[in-house]
Amino acid sequence: MDKIMDRTIKDLLQDEVLEQLAVNVIRGLSMDAVQKANSGHPGTPMGLADAAVVLWTRFLSFDPEAPDWPDRDRFVLSCGHASMLLYSLLFLSGYGLTLEDLKNFRQFGSKTAGHPEYGHTPGVETTTGPLGQGISNAVGMALAERILASRYNKADIELFNHWTYVFASDGDLMEGISHESCSLAGHLGLGKLIVLYDDNGITIDGHTSLAYSDNVQERFLGYGWEVQQINGNDRKQVEAAFLRAKMSMDKPHLIIAKTHIGYGSPHKQDSEKAHGEPLGEEEVRLAKERLGLPPNVSFYVPEEVKEYFRVFAQKGKQRRKQWLELYESYSKKYPKEALELEKALKNELPEGWDKDLPTFPLDKPIATRAASGSVINAIFSKVDSLIGGSADLTPSNNTKPKEAKDITKGNYAGRYIHYGVREHGMAAIMSGMALHKGIRPYGGTFLIFSDYMRPTMRLAAMMKLPVIYIFTHDSIGLGEDGPTHQPVEQLTALRAIPNMTVFRPCDAAETVEGWKVALEKTDGPTALILTRQALPVLDRSKYASSSGARYGAYVLSDMADFQVILIGTGSEVHIALEAQKLLAQKQIPTRVVSMPSWDLFLQQPAQYIEEVIPSRIRARVAVEAGATLAWNKWIGLDGEVVGLDHFGASAPYKVIYQQFGITAEKVMEAAIRSLGKLQ
Repeated sequence: MDKIMDRTIKDLLQDEVLEQLAVNVIRGLSMDAVQKANSGHPGTPMGLADAAVVLWTRFLSFDPEAPDWPDRDRFVLSCGHASMLLYSLLFLSGYGLTLEDLKNFRQFGSKTAGHPEYGHTPGVETTTGPLGQGISNAVGMALAERILASRYNKADIELFNHWTYVFASDGDLMEGISHESCSLAGHLGLGKLIVLYDDNGITIDGHTSLAYSDNVQERFLGYGWEVQQINGNDRKQVEAAFLRAKMSMDKPHLIIAKTHIGYGSPHKQDSEKAHGEPLGEEEVRLAKERLGLPPNVSFYVPEEVKEYFRVFAQKGKQRRKQWLELYESYSKKYPKEALELEKALKNELPEGWDKDLPTFPLDKPIATRAASGSVINAIFSKVDSLIGGSADLTPSNNTKPKEAKDITKGNYAGRYIHYGVREHGMAAIMSGMALHKGIRPYGGTFLIFSDYMRPTMRLAAMMKLPVIYIFTHDSIGLGEDGPTHQPVEQLTALRAIPNMTVFRPCDAAETVEGWKVALEKTDGPTALILTRQALPVLDRSKYASSSGARYGAYVLSDMADFQVILIGTGSEVHIALEAQKLLAQKQIPTRVVSMPSWDLFLQQPAQYIEEVIPSRIRARVAVEAGATLAWNKWIGLDGEVVGLDHFGASAPYKVIYQQFGITAEKVMEAAIRSLGKLQ
């Protein structure tokens, strides 16, 4: 190490022989790992190795000893199938990966999963693999950097000044989400975002010309980006392109880099055969010969290549040390802002954030979307890390508090984002902001459009990101807009996502509890499911306290010696309460359970679950204006569901509920049928 360390960085950057060896070692590692696993994608890492070495040695600011350092540059491998490129870089740079980890590529329990996983492997900034997600997350990261810089940087101390770099593929740019997010990035002028597009012309099926003839340059120029075209396997061109991209700060940058997939493979370079399958032992040997690597040595890593990368890691470590000194000065000079930032980076809520949460009069029904808007207004000035937004439905979602200023191009000091009609892009950008840290994003749209967002929400749950989704117009209760806008199966679909908290409150008071749940959860996303139609505010002197909602389910209304349990969510809880009265007239005592969140309820101790829904009571009815598919979990074999297993209709919502049989009378009949099964 001393031999390398004795050389200056300037000297090392001029050592083209050592640099070429570093590039080819990455190619060799990628070939070997895929070959050993008999699975994976060797071609893209081989084609991108030149650009990766240039970026990681000349531009990227990082410290392997502190992967979460706030002002580090972010590197996003949007083409996550090229994971061996990233794993090789992390291994060589000293992030804690070992050669054994590379040899265990794609094996159970290894740190080197088939696609990069955030939180699983140090140095991975986001989970990628589903194409289009990484580049869209990166837009959120770049936006977060600008927001935090506007909020915390001072004239004399600059805390946030880093770049977001992306490697993206043809597939990333084909996916519709990339159009949404990159369009907004251009609109907002995110000049510290640099995307290198790996234009290798190959997909799984063959050449991209089979299905793809976009003029990518014109497309991104139309978005308001700066665009360059280079030979991505010419490292001098790559370096010049990055230098040029960093000279302008008012537009994001796209570097269209023409590369050779499977670079060095004599028979599979520039072929789909290099994309998603091992090259084959003989082809690997021939490629190594061509690249000047020992042909019969697997996982070849000369010590000087590791030392080479560690020198540049030391450069990042020095920069982080300077930043920590800067932050110490900042803390002394601006203690209020420093404390606020520290809490924001840890997703901690300030003391007293919930002190003035709203209460609601009993004589005025209110839609839970409106109640949510009241909560946002109450907490917005107290939780400074909150950044809101909506996909062009701000007045309908009630997501913008009165005091919020818009985030616009060149002015990132606001706290509200108009995402436009870009639901999928919105979700991925919110994930990117959460990944960056320092920001707690929430965003709204109609529940029906959660389908557009589902791939991103799934990844957010996988990454345990504390993102808040506000889904209004939650059922056939939205009425006249008709079946295209009336969600039926969406609640079940959201509940099926592991680590996603789905919360559907029955009134304004439960909505307040839902917001508490959402803000206090730091290890996964929350979906608040809210009504368009006004709902009665329950008299909590008559019914149980709304605080029980935080347990996922609670006994709302009870009768002595109850024979039937009625379970409702959201607006249908009120139908269950009406059914309780009808059944009482028939001398059938019941218990009504409000169940705003299945997953929260399942997290409770078994004793609590048994207390709320005792197993001895087998006569049960669930009522929800949505798919009945999964309700057997709660009602058992003898229970009944009053729900909706077909699409809705266009009409006033009260008419629809009546016509589709989601009524107190139908719940009563279902309860009697359930009791009859037990006789």
